[in-house]
Amino acid sequence: MEVKSEVTIKFSGSLPTAKPAENKKVAIELTDQNGIVFTAQVNAKSWRKAETSASEFADWAGAVSGKLGQRTENGFEVIDAGIQIFEKKVKESKPDVAAAEAGVSS
Repeated sequence: MEVKSEVTIKFSGSLPTAKPAENKKVAIELTDQNGIVFTAQVNAKSWRKAETSASEFADWAGAVSGKLGQRTENGFEVIDAGIQIFEKKVKESKPDVAAAEAGVSS
């Protein structure tokens, strides 16, 4: 049996704080609703792209994904991590079907 553990940590509101790391990477920390801290190193180029996207989109959400790594003192490492920022699209409100049907049947 072959097993892989992958994890995606979703966030919104603001970008996590990034600190420069070795090998053209930045280190970030994300704390979830249970207080578990996920630490990851993402490519600096990907981080800059995420910063740009976050500043350009009016409403956005982000995700850090990778392999679940070693347990740390207060959480886990995310290995081979990547980061993406997604623009939240405003959902168009659908016209009231009952009102439309009432207009047709009159």
